[in-house]
Amino acid sequence: MRSAMHRPRRPRFFPLLPPLILLALLAGSIGGLARLGLQVADAGSPWVGSAAAQHGALMISAFLGSVIALERAVALKQGWTFAAPLLAGAGGLALLAGRAALGAWLGVAAAGLFVGVNALVLRRQLLPHTLLLMAGALCWLLGNLAFALRLAGFDPLPWWFALLVLTIAAERLEMTRLMRRRPAAEWSLYAVLALLLGGAALSPVLYGAALTLLAAWLLRHDIARRTVHAEGLSRYMAVCLLGGYGWLAVAGLAWVATTLGWPARDAALHGLGLGFVFSMVMGHAPVILPAVAGIKLLYGPWFYAPLALLHASLLLRLGAGPAEPELRALGAALNAAALALFALTLIAAALLWRARKENR
Repeated sequence: MRSAMHRPRRPRFFPLLPPLILLALLAGSIGGLARLGLQVADAGSPWVGSAAAQHGALMISAFLGSVIALERAVALKQGWTFAAPLLAGAGGLALLAGRAALGAWLGVAAAGLFVGVNALVLRRQLLPHTLLLMAGALCWLLGNLAFALRLAGFDPLPWWFALLVLTIAAERLEMTRLMRRRPAAEWSLYAVLALLLGGAALSPVLYGAALTLLAAWLLRHDIARRTVHAEGLSRYMAVCLLGGYGWLAVAGLAWVATTLGWPARDAALHGLGLGFVFSMVMGHAPVILPAVAGIKLLYGPWFYAPLALLHASLLLRLGAGPAEPELRALGAALNAAALALFALTLIAAALLWRARKENR
């Protein structure tokens, strides 16, 4: 039994966080489907219109931003750090309620506080991967400022995605310490990420090129190349990671193609947001969820089902979708089904763990 001094200091508002995070995910998913013309919920309801209009902000800032901030808060075990995911989740609720300005500035407050959280991380542990985590936090702040200020030419999407990409890159860099690599490999990663930040500020072509180069770096240097030959959970996580890196490369190429006038925007945004980021989420959830929420999961081969559905539906959506709007819509609906199936998989895994424990 852990002593009290090792228990995370969770504030009284902590029970509000899971509902806010899940609401952002659900509303963002429904909003994405509504944008494609699919009949979801009550299509005439104001909240569905808000969810469609704020799809990107709900999915990236309110949902994924909250999840990242919550994970960091749990790791630091200080009550004030939980205010960042609370503000991000509250911002998503305000967006859904039609209070766009309030929601945007709550997001700015969340990201600003998260920068302070990462300053505390740096104070405790000044390492390359923690510097990348701070860079990701600053990107979230810039993205939320772009969203709140609505300045011409100041697009929040590259900065929002940079939060996710830099956070994942930092975690994978930390893991690659387990592998022998040349010093030049680490510096090449920094060069690619610098190109990503330059592209976010100046050029979509550079941004897309950086995403593709990052995919190549991860495929070459990530420990998943070894663990994919393992068994059980380790192999599942590696399959998630390697598949995600493939979609990262696709997204980078599509980002460049979009700037050249090709109809590849959907592939750029959702190859990155769904193919890459949610593959990472699916791969890390069996480890992160027990650490953050204290929920034990029983791993089994059924975890591959939502992952396979995610990749197959993306192939349908992005492969046939540009020429066939109906197939694009079907692929998007199956994207949402994959996320729902993954949520059900986690619930089933938690119940199976509990049943197994009770039967011992």
